[in-house]
Amino acid sequence: MSSLRNAVSRRAHKERAQPESRKKFGLLEKHKDYVERAKAYHKKEETLRILKQKAFYINPDEFNFKMIRTRTVNGVHKLESQANKYTPEELMLMKTQDIGYIFQKVQSEKKKGG
Repeated sequence: MSSLRNAVSRRAHKERAQPESRKKFGLLEKHKDYVERAKAYHKKEETLRILKQKAFYINPDEFNFKMIRTRTVNGVHKLESQANKYTPEELMLMKTQDIGYIFQKVQSEKKKGG
């Protein structure tokens, strides 16, 4: 008997639109929109809780290699600049080596293909 009950078409439930008097407040939030927003909120909340818990259990005396490579500015850790790691001459040499390598690979591919 249940198969007959499922075969009968039912009217789809429709959510109401925003009343005319409240149009100034924008779109009316539907239930699925609320559920999506609530899930995102709770996910962010949980992430914050986990981060706070990790921060609480961190041992301030524990050694970390970033302690060597950072400095504090007004209490905020700043990584030492990696941009000036190489001199301009070294950078130019690396670029020319890269270009030479690419040309070499192109020629070897041409030999294989032709």
